[in-house]
Amino acid sequence: MMKLLIVTSVSEFQKEILNLFKKAKIEAFSRSEIDGYKNTNPVIATMSWFPGEKAGNESLMFFSFTKEEKIDLMATLVSEFNKTLETNNPIRLAVVNIEKFI
Repeated sequence: MMKLLIVTSVSEFQKEILNLFKKAKIEAFSRSEIDGYKNTNPVIATMSWFPGEKAGNESLMFFSFTKEEKIDLMATLVSEFNKTLETNNPIRLAVVNIEKFI
């Protein structure tokens, strides 16, 4: 069964994430640069002296339509990686069921 795998992280972990995809044998995926926000107070954000200034963290989102077995391995690998982190920015992984796939 096909599922949509979504992985997000700070951009510093790009090399590690690519290695995790390789270990999980997920060869087809896409990557997008995103701004990550955490614990942002909307009142403080609107009071910025430089409203055009980027306040988010440089982050990445990877996604892949892949088989459940490969996703299970990827989830295990991400979980193991996160246990070794010294920062408060773990790699996040989500899986979405796909009703139709062409």
